[in-house]
Amino acid sequence: MAKIDEIAPDLFRISVYVPDYNMQFNHFLVRDEEPLLFHAGLKRLFPALREAVTSLIDPARLRWVAWSHFESDECGALNEWLQLAPHAEPACTLVGKLVNADDFAIRPARGLTPGETLTTGKYRFRFHRSPHIPHGWDAGVLFEETQNTLFCSDLFHHFGDVAPLTSSDLIGPTTEALAQLRQGPLAGYMPYTAKTEGVLRALADLQPASLAVMHGSSYAGDGGQLLRDLAGVMQREFDVA
Repeated sequence: MAKIDEIAPDLFRISVYVPDYNMQFNHFLVRDEEPLLFHAGLKRLFPALREAVTSLIDPARLRWVAWSHFESDECGALNEWLQLAPHAEPACTLVGKLVNADDFAIRPARGLTPGETLTTGKYRFRFHRSPHIPHGWDAGVLFEETQNTLFCSDLFHHFGDVAPLTSSDLIGPTTEALAQLRQGPLAGYMPYTAKTEGVLRALADLQPASLAVMHGSSYAGDGGQLLRDLAGVMQREFDVA
């Protein structure tokens, strides 16, 4: 079952908790003139997600289906959404378009370049490249400039069936999750490179007022400080050398 929460005006968090992983998979619908879905979701979750979206808009009206990096929970059900919504267009990084999306998707993707904007009507999304943050050289994030929301994908990943929105510091649960993911079969979950801190600090300089988090609670508050704190946590957890 998908749970729906409006975490900001016209921004709906659609969450499915998977007990086997003790983890939420979150998808974000922006209800506007050109509706946008951030995270297409896993194929097996598509029926539940379609039902949830249908309760909010006519899913055939979807205009944009966007994601951060090419991974099954980000875009596994992309083609199911494109078949349902005849005018929907995939949107991802230019690298993602060239190396993944245009071969995988039934329609060509819009490849976003640094600083490019995507407008849905009332809301304006600016694209920021974030290679290998959280995963993959094709990674990027969207910053909605009207309400100052950063769609940050797997950044601030934490476990549990948690609240849809919090103003509590996410650093504690994120640190625990990263320490767990650094060990065992999931080692290598996220790299730390010479550019990691610079990318995170550039995102912090956007001063997001909210963070739309893929796995775990979304956040309302000083997102800039949280991103600066995350840079230090990632260095400690992943720069093992």
